[in-house]
Amino acid sequence: MADALPPETFPAHLFMIGCGNMAGQMLSRWLACGLDPARVTVLRPSGRPVAEGVTVVTEYPAQLQPGTAVLLGMKPYQFDAVAAALASVDAPDVLYISILAGLTAERLGTALDGPVVRVMPNTPVGVGQGVCALYADTRVAEGARAAVARLMAPLGLAEWISEEEAFNLVTALSGCGPAYLFRFIDALAVAGARLGLPREQAERLALQTVQGAATLAAQTSENPGVLADRVASPGGMTRKGMDVLDADDRLVTLLEDTIRAARDRGAEMARE
Repeated sequence: MADALPPETFPAHLFMIGCGNMAGQMLSRWLACGLDPARVTVLRPSGRPVAEGVTVVTEYPAQLQPGTAVLLGMKPYQFDAVAAALASVDAPDVLYISILAGLTAERLGTALDGPVVRVMPNTPVGVGQGVCALYADTRVAEGARAAVARLMAPLGLAEWISEEEAFNLVTALSGCGPAYLFRFIDALAVAGARLGLPREQAERLALQTVQGAATLAAQTSENPGVLADRVASPGGMTRKGMDVLDADDRLVTLLEDTIRAARDRGAEMARE
């Protein structure tokens, strides 16, 4: 269990609409950091338990207590139905936090008639090593912004985005990024296995290599590109492999195309 954080880190009450993979990771980390489960209610149509002490309901309550933070964690296509249901809930002094990809702050705020902070987390938030991109428009007071920043801090790096137009790009980089890195780890292991290593051993070596390199990169002030060149001695094995990755900027081009595709899909989702 992580070190317990002061109670003021968390809202008076947390009402979660949906608790899938991402929202579940966030909740798991908050509980590990000392959030009282009695201060959490999860709306889940299935009624399946979430965590010990957390109340799960299948219908919207008649009212929410003042100071409640409402986390929108369902699928984006469900938003209109959720907004319509929330309109009948007595919810004074409520702050909405959206982790819904593709839905702008203007659309969210207009439909919910309240302050909304957009947050795009990634899955490592469950172990406190995630990234949370945050955006709020001028309708959100400074106190509400500070409250959301406090709530996101235990999840990892929390970065405010000044222009909402960049939100899809940030999502494509850090929100989708873990999947790309998982794919890279798997590809590194597959390559090792194809060249002769036992598959399970190749997987262990690939995973530990990436984990160790990421930790080293995080603990130094030097640019990762500089670190790469330092490992790659002239004429050595690493340099020979790096020459393949660096030829025609192929690795950067591949990732640029990957991030662009994800970013553009975010824009399509917003239009849909």
